[in-house]
Amino acid sequence: MTIEKQKSSTFVKKVRIHVLLFIATSLTTYYVNGIWYSIAIMSILLSHELGHFFMCRKYHVDATMPYFLPLPLPPFGTFGAVIKMKGHIPNKRALFDIGAAGPLMGLVFAIPTIIIGLILSDARPVPTDSSQYLGLGEPLLFSFITKVIFGTLPEGVDIYLHPLAFAGWAGLFVTALNLLPIGQLDGGHVMYALLGKKSDIVYRIGIFIFCVIAVFFYKGWILFAILLLIFGFRHPSPADEITSLDRKRKILGIILFIVFLISFTPVPLKF
Repeated sequence: MTIEKQKSSTFVKKVRIHVLLFIATSLTTYYVNGIWYSIAIMSILLSHELGHFFMCRKYHVDATMPYFLPLPLPPFGTFGAVIKMKGHIPNKRALFDIGAAGPLMGLVFAIPTIIIGLILSDARPVPTDSSQYLGLGEPLLFSFITKVIFGTLPEGVDIYLHPLAFAGWAGLFVTALNLLPIGQLDGGHVMYALLGKKSDIVYRIGIFIFCVIAVFFYKGWILFAILLLIFGFRHPSPADEITSLDRKRKILGIILFIVFLISFTPVPLKF
C-alpha cells in the first residue's frame, strides 16, 4: 500500500465513526420525537459544533469533527454533540472566537426554530391527568417569544409544543448549558478570554451557585454538578496570555453572558 493510500484509508476510518454517530443520533431523535424534531435538533447541534470546528480551522487549532451522542430515550433522544480540540490555542482572541462561535451559530438556528415551532403549536387546557404531561421550564427568551406569539394565556391553559418548538427549546437549553461561565465549557472559554486567570473566581462562584440549584431546586442537575466539581475549576492557558481582546469582542462577551442569563432555566423539566 502506498503512502497516499494509507492516508486515504486512515481518513475514511476517522470519518466513518462521525458519520455513523450522526446517523445513529438522527435515528434516536426521530424515534423519540419524530421527523421534524430530529431535523431541527440535529441542525442546531451540527451548526453549534461546526461553529467551533471552522473557527479552530481558522486559527490552525487541531480539532476533530463533531461526535454526536445518541440516546434512544426521551425527552431529547441525544446527549448532544462534542468536538475534541487537540491543539494549543494561540491567544485569547482565538480562544474567545472558538468559544463564542458554537453558541452563536446554534442560536442562529434555535431562535427561528422556536418562532416557527410556536406558530405551529396550539394552546389547550392543562389535562386533569398529569401522568402524560411533561412541563418545561421557560427561560426568559423563550417566554418572551411565547408572549409575543400567544399573548397572555388564561389560567388552566398551556401551550402544547409542536416538535419544532420543542427542538428550539432544547437548542436553547443546550446553548445555555454551554454558556455556563465555568471551566472548559464555551462560557468558560469566553470568560477566560475576558478575564485571564482571574476567571478562576468566576468559575468557583458559578460552580457554587450551580451546586445550590442542583441540591435545593432540581436534582436532575446533580450528575452535571459533580462533573463540574471534578473538571470545572481549571482552564488551560493559551500560548499568548498578553494579547488582550479588542472592544468588539469585549462587548460580544457581555452580550453572550446576557444570552446565558435569558436562556438558562434552573428547573428545565417538571414531571
